[in-house]
Amino acid sequence: MMDVVIDTPTRTFIQVTEVWVPEGGVLKLVEGSYGDLTAFAETSRGTELAKGEGLPGKAWAEERPVVLKGFDGSYFKRTEAATEAGLTSAVAMPIFDEDDLKAVLVVLCGDDDARTGAIEVWHEEDGLLLLDDGYYGAAKHFEWVSQHTSFPKGQGLPGGVWVSGHPMLMRDLGSGYRFIRAESAGEAGLTTGLGLPVPVPHDKTYVMTLLSARGTPIARRFELWDARKARAGDNAALLVDGICAREGTLGDPDNAGNERRVTAFQGAIGRVIGTGLPVVQSGQAGLSAGYSTMVAVPIHQGGELAHIVAWYI
Repeated sequence: MMDVVIDTPTRTFIQVTEVWVPEGGVLKLVEGSYGDLTAFAETSRGTELAKGEGLPGKAWAEERPVVLKGFDGSYFKRTEAATEAGLTSAVAMPIFDEDDLKAVLVVLCGDDDARTGAIEVWHEEDGLLLLDDGYYGAAKHFEWVSQHTSFPKGQGLPGGVWVSGHPMLMRDLGSGYRFIRAESAGEAGLTTGLGLPVPVPHDKTYVMTLLSARGTPIARRFELWDARKARAGDNAALLVDGICAREGTLGDPDNAGNERRVTAFQGAIGRVIGTGLPVVQSGQAGLSAGYSTMVAVPIHQGGELAHIVAWYI
């Protein structure tokens, strides 16, 4: 019965994922996953954005993650095509290696009564992490709770990412004592939390959290890879944690030394190691556990590729 449930078509929280890379002074689209939104995909492929232009350009210019919860009358450049596709909100995450912009990852969502989840951006102010902005779909009460919550270092998922500087996974959000908003998360049907640091220039602190619900998941599989040379060696990464709807828990923190290891250009994760850029693959064979779409995001710290976060649908 479990396999039948997992393998039915999934209505996901995120509908589009794009990778924009600076080239010749503008941002160009290099990869994207659009599902059946072919018209929006075609419009996007013909788009170039200068620094400060559109949502990806704004994340580049302002050197921070940006949440945009409405396109009409905004700086978003593909509003007509997005509206026709039923897309209403987007989040842009710049990926910096110290002062050098490597790419901008953009995710786009639709707004309806069925899609529940959260993509949040937290920033540090006066020794606390405060909600910069977020998109929550139908989880309106959880959104209100989040707007009135702050985190010191080490508290909750955002605070845990802040104090460690590492990406983190949290299970069972509705019942876990470590998740500060557990009661409202349970009411919203949120089950799994992924937190990742977003390094930007000038030592500002940003943390992004992706909170996945069972009915409209952000992903069915999450992976955390440690790519620091001191841990994985040169041009390699170790799978240190993960959750998979088909395979259960991935990685074994208590069995260090036996983690799965990937080297540069070995599969999709290896391509992130080799290039330092995000990877989006859709509809290709060979992805882990037979999934059809994956997103892999590099986190650069201290002048090196330090971590890779991946999620799969």
